[in-house]
Amino acid sequence: MPDDADSLCTPHAARRGRRTSRLAAVLAVVGALSAPVAQASSGAPGAAAGRTSAVAVPADDRQPGAYLPPVDGPLVHPFVAPAERWSAGHRGVDLGASVGALVRAPTAGVVTFRGTVAGRGVLTVLGDDGLRSSFEPVRDGVAAGTRVAPGDVVARLAPAATSPTVGHCAPDACLHWGVRRGETYVDPWPLVTGGPIVLLPVP
Repeated sequence: MPDDADSLCTPHAARRGRRTSRLAAVLAVVGALSAPVAQASSGAPGAAAGRTSAVAVPADDRQPGAYLPPVDGPLVHPFVAPAERWSAGHRGVDLGASVGALVRAPTAGVVTFRGTVAGRGVLTVLGDDGLRSSFEPVRDGVAAGTRVAPGDVVARLAPAATSPTVGHCAPDACLHWGVRRGETYVDPWPLVTGGPIVLLPVP
């Protein structure tokens, strides 16, 4: 065979070789673009199934000036707006924690209420931003009129009730955190995560 093998290629064979090379290049690009998508889809099992039952927000994900979570626990039950203002809903969030866990002020403000409502200990902090945070069930709360800074301990988580079937998270313990702006309920979780606030009128 001659050393110069290229001299044996016909024009038709040369064109066919160039088409084959271009096709291989296109397939390589398509494969490179589709690979990350496949990895992202397969790397998050259950992501398309909707909200998980327990979600914690890493500190690095919070926006500057965002509220602190009142307890160190996961989001167990999210805020749920009712179909109608008079319908049943979940006008707050439930955060998982153990009985006796420290409850902290999520923002600077003043304690405006400490007492019992429907058999449950409740404590309310009026934030300097005008939002009113209420926590239940709690015990050992600080006195009304106390000035608090973000992260100050204001109470401890109390048992939900004497019956293990009563409470937002029964039989487990959790803190219910409700927030209002005036007479309008606010979804508390975006205050922690830095997302948009969802308003819910009082029924």
